Amino acid sequence: MTAPAAAVAPQKKKVDTARVWAETRQLLREHRGSLTIGMILMLINRMAGLVLPWTSKFLIDDVIGKGRAQLLMPLAGGAALATLVQAATGFANSQVVSIAAQRAITEMRKRVQDHVVRLPVSYFDSTKTGVLISRVMSDAEGVRNIVGTGLIQLVGSVITAVLALGILFWLNWKLTALMIIVLGSFAGMMAIAFKRLRPLFRERSVINADVTGRLAESLGGVRLVKVYVAARRERLVFARGVHKLFRNVAKTITGTSAVGSGSAVIVGLIGVLMIIVGGRAILAHTMTLGDFIMYIFFVGLMAAPLVQMASIGTQISEAFAGLDRIREIMQTPTEDQADAGKAALAELAGEVRFRDVSFEYVAGTPVLKHVSFDATAGSTTALVGPSGSGKSTLISLVMAFTHPTSGRVLVDGHDLEMARLHDYRAQLGAVMQDNFLFDGTIQENIAYSKPGASAEEIRAVARIAHVDEFAEKFEKKYDTVVGERGVKLSGGQRQRIAIARAILADPRILILDEATSSLDSESEALIRDGLRSLRRGRTTFVIAHRLSTIESADQILVLDNGIVVERGTHRELLALGGRYRQLYDKQYGAERDRFINPGEDFIPVPPSPREQVKVR
Repeated sequence: MTAPAAAVAPQKKKVDTARVWAETRQLLREHRGSLTIGMILMLINRMAGLVLPWTSKFLIDDVIGKGRAQLLMPLAGGAALATLVQAATGFANSQVVSIAAQRAITEMRKRVQDHVVRLPVSYFDSTKTGVLISRVMSDAEGVRNIVGTGLIQLVGSVITAVLALGILFWLNWKLTALMIIVLGSFAGMMAIAFKRLRPLFRERSVINADVTGRLAESLGGVRLVKVYVAARRERLVFARGVHKLFRNVAKTITGTSAVGSGSAVIVGLIGVLMIIVGGRAILAHTMTLGDFIMYIFFVGLMAAPLVQMASIGTQISEAFAGLDRIREIMQTPTEDQADAGKAALAELAGEVRFRDVSFEYVAGTPVLKHVSFDATAGSTTALVGPSGSGKSTLISLVMAFTHPTSGRVLVDGHDLEMARLHDYRAQLGAVMQDNFLFDGTIQENIAYSKPGASAEEIRAVARIAHVDEFAEKFEKKYDTVVGERGVKLSGGQRQRIAIARAILADPRILILDEATSSLDSESEALIRDGLRSLRRGRTTFVIAHRLSTIESADQILVLDNGIVVERGTHRELLALGGRYRQLYDKQYGAERDRFINPGEDFIPVPPSPREQVKVR
């Protein structure tokens, strides 16, 4: 087992700062109402916060120094009122802005999820599920720091610092000028720190998504892990991933701690300057004691926001990195992006034609080569051939998961590449070899293809697919929860539900990819009639390794190495004595030699036509 992507160093990519800022401005415009209210409340809050330190000068110089006792109660009343205003506006601001931020996160998640599910199937083939989940859930969370309290607090910190700075200049411009020099060096240090931290935050999200994706895979395949005693290997793979994540987090902690420590040094240095310069000013009678105490308070009002700005700046930097990652996904073209400019597709008759179709997943390595055939409306076309011959690729082309590298796929005369995908797929049905069931009830999984279906319709298709035979035995019947991916059901039961789901969809074009592969012989015989009724009147494509299941097909295409080497009906291909006959004889020869156990019955297999001739 090879190490997953979690163990591979993600490539660092230069962040498009201009685009991120443009998207940030768009976010701010979308939520300008709540942000405006938040800014007003924040401004009132910060102005009220200046009252208490302002009263310190008058308390010391006038009330205590000059004995003006009549000022005591007005000063106390003003401070109390300012405190109440500060508390009320702080609470209101949190309610308005925080709720707006959560709404923004919700809208962002909805927008990203809607885009992701419309991406081409090839994108999902090359991207881990955990990565996509991280983009939808974790990266969107960073929006809170832009349209939520983060940005408001950052602006509030700037306003408070500027107001405090103005008052400090008024009290002692020389001391304040020295502080500006010190704070300037601190600002430069923060700018360098944030520039280095932002790529680390971006890298952390990539690593976290990879680790999460691998963990989801190992938990989803826990039975395979246990069968092959691979718990230790999975532990090592996971350990490599989380240790890589730890190293990244440790670097960011070091960076943010350095910023915090730098802030502490700056605050201490400002304190030293105040002791020296302020003490001399008091002794020289250029400052009163009240002025000095007031100066100290306002230095605190200026320094605290600067420290807060460092923390909020880190959060906003992380949010920008998340927006940048979301932008990458949102810029990936969806498969239905051009649907708006295409003509609506009416109800299909179901005629499918391949015209000189070739397809390559990797340039220069063709998977299908110049395939041409006609599948008339209502007919059944079976695909047979060894693994890797191109059967699944051909089916992907029929389902419009991919488009031909060259040639055309026509449906009712319309080039499938030019048809509206929604209109086309609304008339498709599929029963796959590994059918996916959601962690819901049997009824919900059957109704997935037709959400508005009545209980009677669901019961009717369940009877055709013989789902009723096991569903009625459960305590909750059709309300029985099947578990994640249908884990509480057998393979055959899951496949019967998938067949019922396809019957309910009433599709014009039907895909059966090993639709009976998970069924035993008895169950297969039971639902063969159901599949036959499902195929009636529909254009059907069947992939089957059991050749007995496709004997009634209108045409059989034999693929080998991406080329249709034979075509015809079951009888015609047997009479031809070519590749299909070899596959047929080989399969029946293997089944003829299979016994269940000594002393027990064995499954009888009819002789091949060649053997029947010999008997005669």
